Amino acid sequence: MGGPPGSVEARHRLSASFEDLYKRRLTRSKVKGVEKPFNIPIQDRSSCCKFPLIKFILVVIIAGTIVSLLYSPDVDQLSHSGSRQNFVNRWIWGGSDPRYVSDLDVKWDDVMKVIEKLGEQNDYQGIGLLNFNDSEVYNWNQLTPDATHVNIQLDYADKNMTWDSLYPEWIDEEQEKEVPVCPSLPKPDTPRKRLDLIAVKLPCRNEWNWSRDVARLHLQLAAASLAASAKGFYPVHMLFITRRFPIPNLFSCKELVVREGNVWLYKPDVNVLRQKLHLPVGSCELALPLRDRARAYSGNPQREAYATILHSAHVYVCGAIAAAQSIRFSGSNRDLVILVDETISVYHRSGLEAAGWKIRTIQRIRNPKAEKDAYNEWNYSKFRLWQLTDYDKIIFIDADLLILRNIDFLFGMPEISATGNNASLFNSGVMVIEPSNCTFNLLMEHINEIESYNGGDQGYLNEVFTWWHRIPKHMNFLKHFWIGDEEEVKQKKTRLFAAEPPILYVLHYLGVKPWLCFRDYDCNWNADIFQEFASDVAHEKWWRVHDAMPEQLHQFCSLKSKQKAQLEFDRREAEKANYTDGHWKIKVQDRRLKKCVDNVCNWKSMLKHWGETNWTNDEFFNPSPPAISTASLPGL
Repeated sequence: MGGPPGSVEARHRLSASFEDLYKRRLTRSKVKGVEKPFNIPIQDRSSCCKFPLIKFILVVIIAGTIVSLLYSPDVDQLSHSGSRQNFVNRWIWGGSDPRYVSDLDVKWDDVMKVIEKLGEQNDYQGIGLLNFNDSEVYNWNQLTPDATHVNIQLDYADKNMTWDSLYPEWIDEEQEKEVPVCPSLPKPDTPRKRLDLIAVKLPCRNEWNWSRDVARLHLQLAAASLAASAKGFYPVHMLFITRRFPIPNLFSCKELVVREGNVWLYKPDVNVLRQKLHLPVGSCELALPLRDRARAYSGNPQREAYATILHSAHVYVCGAIAAAQSIRFSGSNRDLVILVDETISVYHRSGLEAAGWKIRTIQRIRNPKAEKDAYNEWNYSKFRLWQLTDYDKIIFIDADLLILRNIDFLFGMPEISATGNNASLFNSGVMVIEPSNCTFNLLMEHINEIESYNGGDQGYLNEVFTWWHRIPKHMNFLKHFWIGDEEEVKQKKTRLFAAEPPILYVLHYLGVKPWLCFRDYDCNWNADIFQEFASDVAHEKWWRVHDAMPEQLHQFCSLKSKQKAQLEFDRREAEKANYTDGHWKIKVQDRRLKKCVDNVCNWKSMLKHWGETNWTNDEFFNPSPPAISTASLPGL
């Protein structure tokens, strides 16, 4: 388990002051006397038999040493033949997997401060040590001499295993050609001794992509497995030595007892850990089956809510109203919470309240890496969702989607459960989160250092929550036809959009939104760069939800004169290009054409000057109508 003080590497030696500290606090174990080694007499009868005899004796000594190591009571974690063989291979061939090596110097005085939080030594009789080198194990023995130390051996992950193999961009969710199966990560053998404290040293090899590290994930899952294997009612603590935070949705910051420098001490809920360890290791398998006939879920409705956010402009108010109505049409009675900032007027708030949303006013959070007035300048405001601590679970939804079937069962999923996006990333348009002020603080603490792949909140969240859980894409199905999709694939998507009763759970509207188009057809057809988002059947489905809303809510989906002019301009451009889909030929009958909601009602005259700055970029004055009363809306 360790060597004499002289063998400890210089960078791991304890300072004199620290040695004095634990000498005063802890009673050193007595060191038993060591007998002299055996003297083996060898008769030197002849040179021809001397060296073969020496070789034979050396072989016997080596074999005996290996057997002693394998069956030593101090190495009780090597109880299975596979682990023994792995241990023998390491002992004979030497070396360690560089993926698991941490170059972080252990600050033992910080470790001591953290351990003091555990109370008396009787409270941590067994300490499991994972991924520490020999000199560090020796220091642990010196630091806590009365505890039993178990040096946990863990087989390394296959060298060919990459993050992309754990988090592939695509899997066969429908199991049409294959059943997706995750690669396996070796598990630690469960020691026979009780472990009150599990200490782990985590590598941090890649500074710019440190959170997507197979070895780092493996060690944390192995540590969680050891904690979850605890039997009885005694508390188990976990101590991580790492310069970066552990996986925040595996080891919740609410369970963080104390942090000193690079030493993090947690007291996890082992029952919750056991549930999380039943999840697939990555997004290589569905965490929730696609065709689960029994999706019954009761949960705690008073502590669960759907939530969305509107800030900086009211253009999505109509979408949020339709989304709320679709949730109610699906049969859910969970709370609907919407975060809005001061740019959302009293008038628009009244429409949101009438649709069923509970209004929470927030201060926006600026993305420090965004340019002024850019689309992503304020989208870190989404972090405010984690401040909804009067709820245990939140299903966040973007305001540009419809809930077609009840998804209340997603409240039973852990943070972060979402559909896949591109590469190894998740789509944050529908995701399960667990509100916590300390998670909000974690997100805020790193906004100046973490780089978002797309400059927005989705990219940022993907850097923090790299351990996420894949739910079927039917629960956040994108209205999008990929370039290169075969005709059969396009027809399949169209059938899914149109299906009645619905097959999809959630339909997410990408491109130009339905309420910003004329209702007669999907205006994404009118611009070549948007045609991949065009679907008349999906467009019609959104308008059916709109038409089912109380009449008084329709006013929040009105078109401004400037929007009407833009739509007509795009239609004329499509006519000039003679697009073969022919949607530009359709005569628009949308009743909103004749309704003026601003002070410049002659939208056709705008087309004479379209493209000039004074016409297209200036904001027109919009009178603010009086707030509506929910009392006048039946059935809400």
